[in-house]
Amino acid sequence: MIDWLTRSAETRNLLNPSFCSILLWSAARGYAEQSRKKALPFEIAFLILPIVLHRETREALPRSQRTSIAAWVDENQLVRSHITERSRLLVPFTREALLFGGLYGVLKFSGSEVLGANEWDKKISETINACSAEIKECVKKAEFIGKWFAKTGNASTVMALLGVKP
Repeated sequence: MIDWLTRSAETRNLLNPSFCSILLWSAARGYAEQSRKKALPFEIAFLILPIVLHRETREALPRSQRTSIAAWVDENQLVRSHITERSRLLVPFTREALLFGGLYGVLKFSGSEVLGANEWDKKISETINACSAEIKECVKKAEFIGKWFAKTGNASTVMALLGVKP
């Protein structure tokens, strides 16, 4: 990773580990809610940031979980094609967010799965409520993606539909 002080202002703001860990927390909570308490598979945690942080992709997401990933991908081939590249580029930032979240107890790990710690619910909600509309949208979409991925099936299926290889 690049030293914190040598990162650009955009990188420090958009890809800071605190914000990214909240997005992962939100996705993990959504996944657990949809899957009836199963945890977010570690490998698909690496898809959250590339989808949520890219405005075009975030805005192209369906309004409802009833739209399958397969149908969405079919309608958004160009968006899908960029997810693979962004996933590769954001691996170091996702790792950093996972480490940060684990260190501060926002995220918990069980084997190869990621859990959003329940005890952070109130604090994160208060923090997000004081943020901009775009930040709120990112957090909401991260939760949506967690639920959407849980509804789709296992991690291999989600990754294959999005054209991402582990």
